[in-house]
Amino acid sequence: MNPILLLHGALGSKTQLEPLRQQLEQKLHKAYSLNFSGHSGEAFSEEGFGIEVFAKDVTTYLDNKSLHKVNIFGYSMGGYVALWLAKTNPERIGKVVTLGTKFDWSPESAEKEIQKLNPEKILQKIPAFARILEHRHAPTDWKELIHKTTMMMRSLGNEPLLTQKMLSEINHPVTILLGDQDDMTDRNFSKMVAGWLPKGIFHQLESTPHPIEKVSLPLLLNYLG
Repeated sequence: MNPILLLHGALGSKTQLEPLRQQLEQKLHKAYSLNFSGHSGEAFSEEGFGIEVFAKDVTTYLDNKSLHKVNIFGYSMGGYVALWLAKTNPERIGKVVTLGTKFDWSPESAEKEIQKLNPEKILQKIPAFARILEHRHAPTDWKELIHKTTMMMRSLGNEPLLTQKMLSEINHPVTILLGDQDDMTDRNFSKMVAGWLPKGIFHQLESTPHPIEKVSLPLLLNYLG
């Protein structure tokens, strides 16, 4: 069985996936995780910031760990990176499972997400979240990380990387998971994506919101074994 690589979401870090990684290890699955460049104290890449750069972070990590081929669980943005890798580096990727990944990128949907990421509003209205971001990404300036993330979202909105044509050429087994309480992604679009994938399936997780910390690990492990 291939090792499992866990990929975190936007503004996230591998520490959020550590409970899942430990559970997988207990089930005798070799599991790994990494921080994307610019996240959790990792330096921003000189090559830029976005899905393609994060995908290169992954292949570099695999090379450094002497991992030829891995299955991937990608949470939120991590799922987008996983599918981009399946298309661009198919020989390195086995099965892919995504959770809460946003696929319906457009100028309008991007701006809707960007409106949620105003650092000054975060400081004013949800200071606890600001402290979490500051601690999670130190010594990186979390406000700069947010700025780069919004630029990435705007770029995806203008020109999504994972088009229907691109997805139809991914021949890996892919499971698209989405919580029934997830308000950050379009359920119908996620189902369409699963249909575009030659070996794609869609599953809805009951009583499951978007934040990975609130996802039932036993429920999630059913799809990763």
